[in-house]
Amino acid sequence: MFENFHATDRWSKRQVHCVYQATIVAIATRHADAVDIKFLVDGRRVWVALPHPAWVEYKKRTGKAITDSLAVGIAGHYLKTALESGEGSGSEMYSLTVEETLAHLEAAVAEMQAQPA
Repeated sequence: MFENFHATDRWSKRQVHCVYQATIVAIATRHADAVDIKFLVDGRRVWVALPHPAWVEYKKRTGKAITDSLAVGIAGHYLKTALESGEGSGSEMYSLTVEETLAHLEAAVAEMQAQPA
């Protein structure tokens, strides 16, 4: 659902095409305690950084793990929300807090469950 989607940019009113491209553990690439999810937004690279402590907190709260596909869903939900609300100001990198990550996780799961089978 969030691997390949369209969003309407709030400011330009233009529909943009967002496509998931890669997941990279950022410890090695930029010495961060995060997982970076890369999207192409109309061909432009955009990264959404999800903090590693969110994995620990989610496991502690639910007993479940954040899978790779769920991480893409979290990042995609955030990106779509940011673009449509006007927060997606053309940045190349967005870094979420633990609480933001968990809020987008809940919202993404709810949207995915609401989709017809």
